Amino acid sequence: MPEIPTDRTPPVRRFRCLALLSFAAVLLPFTLMLSGGLAAPAAADPPVLELPVDCAMGERCFVQNYVDHDPGPGRRDYACGRLSYDGHGGTDIRVPDHPAMRQGVAVVAAAPGIVRATRDEMDDVDMRDADPATLRNRGGGNTVILDHGDGWQTIYGHLRRGSVAVKPGERVEAGQKLGLIGLSGLTMFPHVHFELRRGSATIDPFVGPKNSGPENAGDCNAPRAPLWSAAAAAKLAYRESAGLVAGFAADPPDAEQTRRGAHREEVLGRASSSLVYWVDVMGTMAGDEARFRIVAPNGRVLSERMNVLSASNVSWFGFSGVKQPPEGWVPGSYRGVFTLVRGGKPVVELERRVEIR
Repeated sequence: MPEIPTDRTPPVRRFRCLALLSFAAVLLPFTLMLSGGLAAPAAADPPVLELPVDCAMGERCFVQNYVDHDPGPGRRDYACGRLSYDGHGGTDIRVPDHPAMRQGVAVVAAAPGIVRATRDEMDDVDMRDADPATLRNRGGGNTVILDHGDGWQTIYGHLRRGSVAVKPGERVEAGQKLGLIGLSGLTMFPHVHFELRRGSATIDPFVGPKNSGPENAGDCNAPRAPLWSAAAAAKLAYRESAGLVAGFAADPPDAEQTRRGAHREEVLGRASSSLVYWVDVMGTMAGDEARFRIVAPNGRVLSERMNVLSASNVSWFGFSGVKQPPEGWVPGSYRGVFTLVRGGKPVVELERRVEIR
């Protein structure tokens, strides 16, 4: 069974300098766009944050990356997991794939404030396919910046082109639509980069301002004072692994083509030479067992395979298939079952069906 890791180090390294500068540099050019005459609402206390997407977390949307708390070149999220990358300063909330992005998932204001800046002209393009020069100092892609008073700001990046629904100077309320999740700027998957700042300091909303500084870097036991509302915190419960999407193909699928919408067969002909079940999973770890099973309409198990993953990956694409049996395909509904097992316990389960006629 092929294993296709997708946490590709080379492209991340190539764009790292741009990525780390992207959201810092994005503020400077935007200052020219600010509208005068409106004062930001005063806020002595940190804003209470609501969920910044109108999406069911754990079903349609997932946190792919958190703020990096590792003081060195490694990566560590607030829960001491590996859902981050070196130097990451925000929370990346993703959709499973490009088709989900094209359907439209709203990004909303996490707290009341004033729109301080917007950008809405950048194309939705995987950064591996983009000219790096077009991304310099524009790594955040299409972006909305909100001012919440007392130096507090929230940033919403990588929005879909043409989706920004607010203008500089406009007052917004928590939950008001700002745009749609997109693929603009320095990114390899559709998501919104949500970032909280006070002045020039990045604050991790999962731990609070007192525990986001360098004195607590890498301390997994530092006390937390999250800035999420109780409702948002419940929806954002930590998930170190999740099944994003799965499906069937007639041939071994390419990971990137599949993520862009290919290999989504719901019906296959009886002349198909093979039947391949594929999955895309977030947060796999070295030592995990990836188990695939394909079951015929009569309940007969046609294929059952297990692979022990050799490396940890932020995202992992894999598949397993079976060739047409000598007697041909039995017409009916075929079932694909995937289970990711960690420490003897299932942590991800995905099941899909395809008709053969």
